[in-house]
Amino acid sequence: MQLTRGDKPVIAMRVVLGWLQVAGLGLIALATVVAVVQQIVVMADAQAVSLADLLLLFIYLEVLAMVGLYLESGQLPVRLPLYIAIVALARYLALDMKTMAPWEIVAVSGAALLLAVAVLVVRFGHAKYPYDGESAKETDSPRNP
Repeated sequence: MQLTRGDKPVIAMRVVLGWLQVAGLGLIALATVVAVVQQIVVMADAQAVSLADLLLLFIYLEVLAMVGLYLESGQLPVRLPLYIAIVALARYLALDMKTMAPWEIVAVSGAALLLAVAVLVVRFGHAKYPYDGESAKETDSPRNP
């Protein structure tokens, strides 16, 4: 790509946006670590660990993995947020199943099933129609100047 004098503001804006993305991801990671510590304190005070606690910690771990992956590659796979949503629905069921109406349980379970099918569709699509490495980086990476 040929750069001209008029491209300097665009490049500067991309650099600024890249730093803002890194700062935002740093804040998300820091907030997630604080939430993990708070949850561990809650479990220590209660002197008990429930399935809901473990699922919440797993959600936090997935958020940290998503931040790390984005920082490493500059790309965010669609599957990670889907996994987080499935675990969040499972946690919601584990916590509130006793107070939910039967149709609500079926609806939340159906939503988790729909997300699982979406993961399979995305995986199948990626296996059947893989991205061309260079073109995917050029078009999908927000930090690629």
